[in-house]
Amino acid sequence: MSSVPPPVSSPECGLKVFWDDRLISYDFGTGHPLNPVRVELTMALAREYELLDAPNVVVEEFEAADDELLGLVHDPAYIAAVKHAGATGLPELRHGLGSPDNPVFLGMHDASALVTGASVAAARAVWTGGAEHAANVSGGLHHALSEAASGFCVYNDPAVAIAWLLANGAERVAYVDVDVHHGDGVQAAFYDDPRVLTISLHETPRTLFPGTGFPNETGGPGAEGSAVNVALPPGTGDAAWLRAFDAVVPPLLEAFRPQVLVTQHGCDSHALDPLAHLILSVDGQRTVYAWLHRLAHRLAGGRWVVTGGGGYELVQVVPRAWTHLLAEAAGRPIAPETATPEPWRDFVRRRTGEVAPRRMTDGTSVVEVVTWGNGYDPANPVDQAVLATRRAVFPEHGLDPMTGL
Repeated sequence: MSSVPPPVSSPECGLKVFWDDRLISYDFGTGHPLNPVRVELTMALAREYELLDAPNVVVEEFEAADDELLGLVHDPAYIAAVKHAGATGLPELRHGLGSPDNPVFLGMHDASALVTGASVAAARAVWTGGAEHAANVSGGLHHALSEAASGFCVYNDPAVAIAWLLANGAERVAYVDVDVHHGDGVQAAFYDDPRVLTISLHETPRTLFPGTGFPNETGGPGAEGSAVNVALPPGTGDAAWLRAFDAVVPPLLEAFRPQVLVTQHGCDSHALDPLAHLILSVDGQRTVYAWLHRLAHRLAGGRWVVTGGGGYELVQVVPRAWTHLLAEAAGRPIAPETATPEPWRDFVRRRTGEVAPRRMTDGTSVVEVVTWGNGYDPANPVDQAVLATRRAVFPEHGLDPMTGL
């Protein structure tokens, strides 16, 4: 075993957090897995740690995305359908609105446009030099397609943010998605565009929605190698997941040299998540946040746009994971053994009736990993998945699938 500690972060990085209490209006209703209480608890925990009051952190207002912005990714007829459904409460089933995954709710367009506006504001802040890093933890709705809602996602805020960057002069944007589900909507939006490298590490589509994200999905004509998919077997935990990340993400970002790094941080890869079958801990997730932070500084000039994503263990996982994410992006990482603040635990009990976690760790301060450089194990299903991805895309970037050089 070799140790892969959380990389050293740049101290006190400038961070803008785009937040508005109205973001919790993105709400599919009682019983739906995507309960907005998860972002409410996240922001409450971040405030208790005084992250949002740090001198290098600014909480900033923003405007909802208008039709022109949404139209960078979404078809006008779909935008009209979202508005109609949100105004009338009536389904638009041909556009995926009114399904069990995506039930219609009043005000749906306004709430969805607000989430998208926050991600575009984050991209604008980073691209124009208004901030080194920018975050929208309510975002990361990566399944929405150009003409349809999908997988709890109405508008695809990361895709719209990336499209805005391209429209404003960016020539190379990398998108890394660590959600347990394949980032299919973002991949689809840029499948034929060599200016965007999409990398998704997810549970294999053989066992999980949306059923896409196989290694042979590598980009359209003229954009071969621009879509990268690591399809991991159920039961993959911290060490194996981080081994896969190490084997794929750094070498491809090194070859691509993005001007901006956009990341989606669905924390539904956690062992407690009720909708999937990977078994990461908060500590493994915290480690990859630090890794991505270092990569943003080393390869993208520090320009890092951070979004949330999935995550359906609303109390035990999401608030801690995304508070670690915000702390990391601010260059103020929280020590894993830190106790969660008692006022926050009291708020959790009043708000949800649940007992909050007492520490910011699941018990592992440093995750031990056998890195890819230590050798390929042909009997290991994670290594098999990694090698399938490397064989599919590394040659398109001038890299050897075995050595990564």
